[in-house]
Amino acid sequence: MLYGQVIEAESQRCVLGHVLKANNAWERARGLLGRTRLNEKQGFWLEPCPSVHTFGMRYALDIVFLDKDSKVIKVVENLKPLRFANCFSASSTLELLAGQAGSLGIKSGMQLIWKEELS
Repeated sequence: MLYGQVIEAESQRCVLGHVLKANNAWERARGLLGRTRLNEKQGFWLEPCPSVHTFGMRYALDIVFLDKDSKVIKVVENLKPLRFANCFSASSTLELLAGQAGSLGIKSGMQLIWKEELS
């Protein structure tokens, strides 16, 4: 698992400071299952990932789909447990606690960049 931040490319503003990134197929398949619940300062980045599900989840998520250039192409807000969302043109997905996409100002067309934390 990698740790980092999500930066908005145009302004260089840190959108989210505590983001986990799955770095292999097993971590992508597991996703957030069995992990501590996200809080409003956390996110989970999956790449590649054009679809997600919330089967086995106990709380709702906001799902941000990004293209190959990390531009937001779709935001699914408040995806409740036992649901599915997809965007077949997406290359990566950012999962957030429900309500956070709007609170963080994430919208279509924004370019969000993953920046790994160096230890």
